[in-house]
Amino acid sequence: MCGIAGFIGKGDNGDLKRMINSIRHRGPDYQGISLIENVGMAHARLSIIDLSPEANQPFFSADNSAAIIFNGEIYNYLELKEDLYKTGRYPFRTSSDTEVLLYMYQEYGERMFEKLNGMFAFAIYDFKKKQLLLVKDRMGKKPLYYSLVNGTIVFASELKAILQHPLISKELNHNAVNEYLTFDYVPTTNTIFNHIHKLEASHYLIFKDGSITENTPYWKVDFSQQAISFPSAVNKLDTLLNAAVKRRLMSDVPLGVFLSGGIDSSAVAYYAQKDNASKINTFSIGFNEKSYDESNYARLVSKHIGTEHHEELLSAKQSLEFIPEITSKLDEPFADPSIIPTYFLSKFTRKYVTVALGGDGSDELMAGYPTFISNQFSGLFNALPKPLIKSFDLLTNLLPPSDKNIGLDFKMKQFLKGFESEKQYTHSLWLGSFTPSLKDKLFTEEAKGRVTNGNGLGCIDRYIKEVTGASHFNKLLYTYYRTYLLEDILVKVDRASMYNSLEVRAPFLDTTVVEFLSSLPKSYKISVFNTKRILKEVMRGKLPSQIIDRPKKGFGIPVSLWLRNELRNTMEEYLSEDRIKKQGLFDYSFIDKLKKEHLSQKKNHRKLLWNLMIFEMWRENYYN
Repeated sequence: MCGIAGFIGKGDNGDLKRMINSIRHRGPDYQGISLIENVGMAHARLSIIDLSPEANQPFFSADNSAAIIFNGEIYNYLELKEDLYKTGRYPFRTSSDTEVLLYMYQEYGERMFEKLNGMFAFAIYDFKKKQLLLVKDRMGKKPLYYSLVNGTIVFASELKAILQHPLISKELNHNAVNEYLTFDYVPTTNTIFNHIHKLEASHYLIFKDGSITENTPYWKVDFSQQAISFPSAVNKLDTLLNAAVKRRLMSDVPLGVFLSGGIDSSAVAYYAQKDNASKINTFSIGFNEKSYDESNYARLVSKHIGTEHHEELLSAKQSLEFIPEITSKLDEPFADPSIIPTYFLSKFTRKYVTVALGGDGSDELMAGYPTFISNQFSGLFNALPKPLIKSFDLLTNLLPPSDKNIGLDFKMKQFLKGFESEKQYTHSLWLGSFTPSLKDKLFTEEAKGRVTNGNGLGCIDRYIKEVTGASHFNKLLYTYYRTYLLEDILVKVDRASMYNSLEVRAPFLDTTVVEFLSSLPKSYKISVFNTKRILKEVMRGKLPSQIIDRPKKGFGIPVSLWLRNELRNTMEEYLSEDRIKKQGLFDYSFIDKLKKEHLSQKKNHRKLLWNLMIFEMWRENYYN
């Protein structure tokens, strides 16, 4: 795992140094810079495979006709290297996957992507063709941003690096603000800044002669269902997961597993330990607040499978101290508070290892969230007369606000939010913060005039069109792949881990696992009240039944309680009348109403207030 940055066009060595230094946390082991005519490439290396200086980047082909900067890991690089070696055309100088990637490009061109199994974002400059290739892995694990300004393309692993280039301005994207308020993050391809874009997952981009000539997908999830019995599917998933975890145990540095005590991370830990002669290191954190704590389950799993377990308690004091530390590093506003425990877990884990495996992706692939259970009843609820639905909304206001992780009042109010707009947006409204009607109250009239993307949910329409022939259920899964998984879960884990120079790998997002699970019928994944059905069956007899059958618990912090107590002064500072009126985007009277209702415990506005506070903390870092 590393950081990359560069430009083709205007720029100098000083620009490259500033760009790569701004993301030094992604690669503290070595920083390399190359500027040849107008081709600037920089790399911050976190050494994982082939620790020798010969594998440093930018890495040039033997004939100097092409160069690469690469962030990620290619898990099948040894097989690919063997095929390349047989051609007799490539004089390998290292044992790195970086060199394999460069020669794969020289051998296959853009057809190389279909052969790669890994997580990656890389840039290759072809000096013969005078063209730049940018590419991102299938599920979008590794970030890659770019901006095209007057014939110069600037690109990097994080926005902060792009902003170091003198051609780039920090012009606020009001459409992105509109999306952030809904989703709690800015969806691809937008960023919070105008004229800077995220490269889409499973896409490659070609820049030549001052313009982008291609921005093309090379892979798409195939939901065509295969004929396979449930027992056979269980056996095959067992085999695929075992192989996916084994591939991710490849490392020349110490390695471990995040272990929350849920079925996903426990399954990864099981397969990691299964055929390992020595004890695998597992890592978890605990909380004082019982409704948030899972540490006893992590200990149970560790004891059951025999890992070397490490655990640390995250106190409220530490969490509060991490908030300004994390928000000062975020390039875009990001309002998932679980980034705080993820950051702490990464910092704690990095004391022992450089690589960690995690359970990300399972919930999206196998309908593991409670929202998928709610979805099965949403059609019936939506068919009720509107006045009756409105009465349910009034009844939820009578429920006392709870500070628990997912209290009854929170679940009911989030559920009802989903029926404000068209049904294709229900899940986004369930997961997010501001509905279209709430944003209408929040935005000032002047700000409304700058927003041109309507309800801010257009990306959902776009993703549904990409899988037109799929079933309603699979369209839903696909929108989760492209939104919540890609923009929330993977961003959270990438940033939290990389801020601590830790690489995190996700076996559930192995290409073979994703393609197989996507080909299975809905009934193998979810029944009326049973999510991740096939995974639970795979793990029976391998993990304790308490782990397999317990309800899903989110990785959260007590935001609702803190906003009324420890974080109250911070909230009042960032959502003060002077500050809000000065920035001109939001109506302070509406924000003041949210604050008063929350502080008096009349209503629980934790998501809305946290979303706004994080936006203001981000804005202060970038505009003050």
